[in-house]
Amino acid sequence: MPKTKRKPVYRSDAFFKRLKRENRSITFDDTLLRPNRSNVLPRDASVATNFSRRIRLNNPILSAAMDTVTESKTAIAMALNGGLGIIHKAMTPEEQGKMVTKVKYYLNALIPDPITVNENDTIKNVEKMIKDKGYTFSSFPVINDRGKVIGIVADRDFRRGKRNRKEKIHEIMSTDLQSAPFGISVEEAYEYLNQSGKSILPLFDKKKEFRGIYTRKDVERILDQENNGSGYSLDASGRLLVGAAVGAGDMNDLKIRMKILSKAKVDIVVVDSAHGDTTNVLRAIRFIKKNYHHIDIMAGNVTEPAAAKRLARAGADVVKVGIGGGSICTTRKEAGSGCPQLTAIFECAFALRHTGVTICADGGIKYSGDMVQALAAGANTIMVGSLIAGTDEAPGEKTQIQGRTVKLYRGMGSLEAMKDNAASRERYGQLDNSNDKLVPEGISGYVDYKGPIADVLIQYIGGIQAGMGYNGAKDILTLQKNAHFTLITPAGQKESHPHNILFMKAAPNYPA
Repeated sequence: MPKTKRKPVYRSDAFFKRLKRENRSITFDDTLLRPNRSNVLPRDASVATNFSRRIRLNNPILSAAMDTVTESKTAIAMALNGGLGIIHKAMTPEEQGKMVTKVKYYLNALIPDPITVNENDTIKNVEKMIKDKGYTFSSFPVINDRGKVIGIVADRDFRRGKRNRKEKIHEIMSTDLQSAPFGISVEEAYEYLNQSGKSILPLFDKKKEFRGIYTRKDVERILDQENNGSGYSLDASGRLLVGAAVGAGDMNDLKIRMKILSKAKVDIVVVDSAHGDTTNVLRAIRFIKKNYHHIDIMAGNVTEPAAAKRLARAGADVVKVGIGGGSICTTRKEAGSGCPQLTAIFECAFALRHTGVTICADGGIKYSGDMVQALAAGANTIMVGSLIAGTDEAPGEKTQIQGRTVKLYRGMGSLEAMKDNAASRERYGQLDNSNDKLVPEGISGYVDYKGPIADVLIQYIGGIQAGMGYNGAKDILTLQKNAHFTLITPAGQKESHPHNILFMKAAPNYPA
């Protein structure tokens, strides 16, 4: 008889199963990972991860779908640094779709369906379209009334001389089309662009049909990131990956939002609810999977393995785990419900092991060491809010409070967020509540200003790699298999932090 393939053994299984028999649940501060013999240097540890069956990221960090955390600027920065941003839904479907479009058009290798302008459009109308759509580019193929590409209009054409805004596009466009055959690589496109000196390279198939474009700016960005190893998060067409949150309480809004997000080329939608194990969430997942099967689905939040299985059976590609652990969340105190985060991550990941459905750990992260433990317990990705909220790219302005530079950070379950938008009320099952009957499950506050997202991610990714080095793990799967958890006492927790120091100076990854 042929030998059956043995399933991999995970060292942490016995640890968590023993706690389950004792009816005990734990979180990050309750444990440490015992170091293993290692020949892995931190710089050699790979933090790439399977976000879902179809999407692979170069690092496991996601920015949360919160109105003080992730809009288009955040999502662009996250993807440029190998992670992923989830654009919040506290806006109209049209506004959210426009933000997704900004991310998708920020960087393009091959653009198979580029935005075009008609030869008879005026400069004024095209500039208005650029502003209204929020495009970060101003170069377009020009078509005639028969839909044939007859020229290219670029940014410099709009700026050359003192243009009359009533001029037609055919009066300023370049008709010297330097084209290339559809199907060439990014490297080949770079050669064509260098030879032509143009900023746009139109692509035509063997039947002379227009099939898309390469742009010089984005080809150079792609090649630069490949050469320096920065690892952008890209889709199959070379565009930045981006996610967006949707609700489950208003099916009409969901239908409108999904239609717009699909058209904007969103890569993943998050069915976002404070309690993901509900009829409404399951219904929303089934609707999206049936009508938009090309878009991945993350759903949550849950803490129970049975709930994770239900979401997976309904069609979720990623299950978001965590209730009440966020720094601005008060659910556990207001509703008395939830589960310590490390136990929740392990039990849900164990329930979905070998199914192809992955886990995103959402909440409770304070340090990079917590990220290491979350990954070791079975998470594929980690969603963070407060760690990103204070960055340059996060929404909101910097302000000074008691001599410190800070930015606003609020929970989507805070009273302020609930009063400001229906999306927050929907997330917490209070869509129909009047303002005087809202029951908040979060707070508002401020976090320290942190600078660019890139600088923040360097610290946290470096911390993850350090943890992988201590555990002899060359990649995240090896970390999960080899993780040796141990419980610690309050004295051990105290010992884990700096102590016996006067006037401690803050480190970039450890605030004073």
